[in-house]
Parts: sequence; C-alpha cells; structure tokens
Amino acid sequence: MKRFVLTALLPRGTILLGHVPDFNRTRSEWHQSDLYKLYHEPAVQDFLSKPLSKVAQPDTAANTVNEIAQLDPKDAFLAVTSIEDNNPHVAGGFHFRGTQSEAEKIVGKWRSKIVRNASVAESVQYEQHKIDIVGAAPNQVATVYDGQWFFASNDFSELKAVLDRADGRSLATPSVTAATGKDRQSTLEADDAFRGAMKHMPASYALCFYLQPKTLSEKLVSLRNAMGFAGDKNTVVDQIHIICAATRFDKGKIRDVLFVGMPKTQSEQKLTRSSLELGTSETFLYLATLLNPDRLAGINQGGLPLGSWLQKVFDTAARAGVTVDDWKAAFDLELGSLADWPQSARWPSIITTLRVKDPTRANKVVNALTHAIDEDVPWAKTEKNGVLYFYMQSPASLFAITPTIALSKQVMIVGLDSVSVETAMSRSMKPSTGLANSAAYKSAAHAVPAPSDAFVYIDTALLYSRLDAALRPMLLMSAAFMPAISDYVDVGKLPPPETVTKHLSPIVSSQRYGGNGYVTESTGPVTLEIGLGLPAVAWAVSREHNH
Repeated sequence: MKRFVLTALLPRGTILLGHVPDFNRTRSEWHQSDLYKLYHEPAVQDFLSKPLSKVAQPDTAANTVNEIAQLDPKDAFLAVTSIEDNNPHVAGGFHFRGTQSEAEKIVGKWRSKIVRNASVAESVQYEQHKIDIVGAAPNQVATVYDGQWFFASNDFSELKAVLDRADGRSLATPSVTAATGKDRQSTLEADDAFRGAMKHMPASYALCFYLQPKTLSEKLVSLRNAMGFAGDKNTVVDQIHIICAATRFDKGKIRDVLFVGMPKTQSEQKLTRSSLELGTSETFLYLATLLNPDRLAGINQGGLPLGSWLQKVFDTAARAGVTVDDWKAAFDLELGSLADWPQSARWPSIITTLRVKDPTRANKVVNALTHAIDEDVPWAKTEKNGVLYFYMQSPASLFAITPTIALSKQVMIVGLDSVSVETAMSRSMKPSTGLANSAAYKSAAHAVPAPSDAFVYIDTALLYSRLDAALRPMLLMSAAFMPAISDYVDVGKLPPPETVTKHLSPIVSSQRYGGNGYVTESTGPVTLEIGLGLPAVAWAVSREHNH
C-alpha cells in the first residue's frame, strides 16, 4: 500500500493515530532482534523459570498473538478522530487474510471480551453493508466488514464516515477528486502538518504513532476548568504542535525516529561535542546537549545526570544576583555529562562540564554559587596548578559525597566527588582519546545522523558488566541471610555476564533541528525515543498540568 492510502480513511484533524503496516513481518523481525535472542538464552531462561512460575501466566496473550497471526493483518490502525463533550471518537481497523466468516470467528471472540453488556445488540444496513452495534452507550462498539477490511468504532457516525471514504463516496464538501470520488481535502492525507511530520519518518517501519498534543491539551484544560480546577496555561504543549514517532528493526537492533514539531528553543549554536575528550575507555555514558540560556532554571526537567543538583545551582545563582547574561558571557552553554566506572571502583562517577568563555565572569558565577547553595555548609577553596577547586563536605552518610566544582581558564567541571572532578580536570589539560577512538563509540556514532542539538551514548555492555560485578555479591549475600528469597528467585543461577553482554551493543541517540521541529534518532538493543522519549513527553505534559 502507498504511504497515505490508510490516512485517506481518516478525517483531517485526527488527534491520535497508531499504525502497524504488517504484523507478521514485524513479529518475524522481532524474533531476530538482539533483545529476543538474549531473552531466549538457555541461561537466562533457566534463571527466569522460577520467578515466572510464581506469576500467573494464562495462555490468553499467546493465543491472542497466534490469532492475530492467523488474520495476517496489514495496515492495522487505531485513531482518535475527535473529542466531543469530552468523549473521544475512536476508529480502528485492518486488512485481513481469508474470508469474512473466517475472520469473524476470531474477531467475534474479541468483540465479546471488549463489550461489557453484549446482550444489547442490533444490526443496521448502510450502503450495502451490515453494521453490527453491540453494547449500550458509552460502552458501545460498531463494527463492519468491507471486502477484506474490518472496521470498528465507538461512534456509529464515525464508522459510517470511514466506510464512505473506503468506498469512495463524497463527504459533503465540493472538493471531490474525479478519479476516485473521495474528498481528499477533508482527510488526514491532505493535512500539511501531518505530511510534514511523516517526511521525517522512515519509508518502512514496524510501528508508527502520530499525535496532535495541543488539541488534546485544549480538551484536557476544558475538562479541568469544567471541574473547577484552575491552572496556568500549558506553555510546553502550546509550543508542540505535532509529535510523530516510528520504530523499526535494523540488523537485530531497534531503530527509532521521534519528531517533535515546535519552534527552535536553543540558540543558533551548533553542538561540537568538545567534552568527548574527557571520556576514557571506562566511560559508559556520554551526553552533550545545548542549553537554552533563557530556561536554565528548567534544566531538571531535561532528565540530565545531576539535573536536580544543577537545578539548585541555577536557582541559587539567580538569588545571588547572577543573571542569565552572566551565564551566557561566562560559559559556552554546551553541557557535557560523562559517567565512568573503572573496574576497580565500586560505584560509577558522574561529572558535568561547561566550557569557559570569560574566566573572570566564570569566577564570579562560581563564587556566588558557593556562597548561596548552602549557607550552613562552608565551601573549602584551594588552587592547584592554576585551577580553582571548591569543595563542599556533605553530612556523613552511607555514600561519601563531596560536591566539587573545578574551574580553569578553559572549563568548569562539576561532580559529586572530588577525585572524579580532579581526575577529569587533569584529562582536560591532556585530552584523552580513550572514548573517542574506541571501536564501539565510533561505530555507534556513525549509526545516526550528525547531531546539531543533543547526543547521547550509552555502552550497555560495559554498564551491565559493572553492575553485575557490583550487585552479584550483594544478591548472593542477601540470599544467604534471607532464605525466603530462594522461593522466588535462584540467585545462584544468575547468567554469566558474558552471556548477556554478547547481545548488548551501545545505545546512541542524535538530535537535530529539521526546519519545523526536532528530529531525534536512536538505535541499540533498546532505544531512547519510543522506549523513553514518549513517556518523558507524557511526564512533562502531566507535570505542567499539575503545576
């Protein structure tokens, strides 16, 4: 099928659309993925057998998957076409293999499970089609067959509109294409915003989502106001007009593309990844991103390493009289974060860096911070080899934390322990090539387009091996002191780390601005965009509503 044939079934202004082009092809590709192969390693299956046996595992899910495979659905879709009186109108469907009677044997079982009161049922004839309506409003489902297509909706009028478009009947407006009789201008395929977003998606994908968050947000705000809950205007969603995401399988890995249509928020500065020189062969996380100088106080919402601590840094700086102009004059606002985990270390170390543009202004900012962050805990200040170090001793705790700021004429480095900060500062004077020249990093960095706004690299194999070394002894000790654990899991059967790491490749993500929005591409055994990015968007939206 052509790209926009499916969208000719849906109205312009559709709020949400999920699309699976070929279920059986996607299932086959999933079975070749690194994650699937890891799950089916004999050692992993042996370890999981006991905990899985404690969880009720009805065959319902497996049977449903097999039934879907029998139908061999193509272009399966589910859409929210509109929201009226706070009630969403939902439409869905798919093209199936075989006859309608064969499909109905499976679809009929699904219908009976979805509708709570199947005793209320009727059939309506519409344009040589029999529409079956089951259940009472609002828990009502209308379904219909059209050749080898099956359509369903919770709104009878919406289902008729889908049928009209599928059969080529005009939809009440005069702009009708003579060749097909369809009113293309009233369908989603004629929506410029939708077409613009889809240009960023791959030609072939396993799953695609499309969302107009502003439309949905307006409905949520109306509902909240109707219920008497006042709130600030949702500035985040007001800027985002389109979210579109697609995922596909690529040689065993998962590859995601996420497009967020919105105005550019950062400056015209381009990402240089200059902090990469601080990485070593023990670096498992590297992040570089451009900060919006006008929104430094919102850095914690970006989910960055040390984000909450940096949030406090910028808040206290503002209270101490450090302005946004001071930050922009003092620092190049490309933030880098690195996490190292040497084999000899029990836990990882994380640092965050900013390049210095004006040492005098930078010194002013740092001195203001050390006086304002915690008035009850003094900062020790010293100079080593031309570098200023500021140390704050935190109260005694299980983990020794000594927030440290190092400031040279070239870079500011912030971390939670003095050793990692001092070591990183030493590397900044003699740049390291350990990470930049590693085969794993090079291969991962070339797997995504060059970033202009953000870049993330995670060495999952290194991270897992270090976690295994740190946690395995603790788990074995816990099992010895708490024998009841063995009723749920046999820690002695933890898979050897090499069994797991051979299926783990780095996760890499690259973000650029594509003219009308941000495009983020990610690849790895699992990915950051659909796996983590969309939940993050949902979290940000809910956070704005709560505020």
